[in-house]
Amino acid sequence: MKNVLFLCTGNSARSILAEAIMSAQPGFKGYSAGSQPQGEPNPHALSLLKHLGHDTSEMRSKSWDEFAAPDAPKMDFIFTVCDNAAGEVCPVWPGQPMTAHWGLPDPAAVKGTEAEIAAAFAETYRALLRRIQVFAALPLETLDSLALKSRLDDIGQDTEAPA
Repeated sequence: MKNVLFLCTGNSARSILAEAIMSAQPGFKGYSAGSQPQGEPNPHALSLLKHLGHDTSEMRSKSWDEFAAPDAPKMDFIFTVCDNAAGEVCPVWPGQPMTAHWGLPDPAAVKGTEAEIAAAFAETYRALLRRIQVFAALPLETLDSLALKSRLDDIGQDTEAPA
């Protein structure tokens, strides 16, 4: 089982979506956290995840400090999904996990009708799903560290919308 942590400043939308998507991939466990957690996941994120059949019963907004603690699960990969978190000084992660930046626009920042907000969350979900599926399909056991890092960075640059 590979542990994957998704970081965003508020840990309320993008990282929450990514945690759920990652946990649905065989052989992976997703986690999420933020440098300044909002206190609870965004209701639009939870609504979308529930609608798509994800279990949200244990979803919560949490500090990244939880995952730097000695008793925290050892992370194999850590991905930042917002530009703010990518630029912040992160804790020292036990085990030196592989990291990459997979920045996406914040759907929680979208102003407009309920339909426009829902569309922004759905697009973010689709983009994360595509990236996570490409990542989960990588032959992790056969890639050396440099090749893996290059592939992870390439995935973060993928702007193609999923089919």
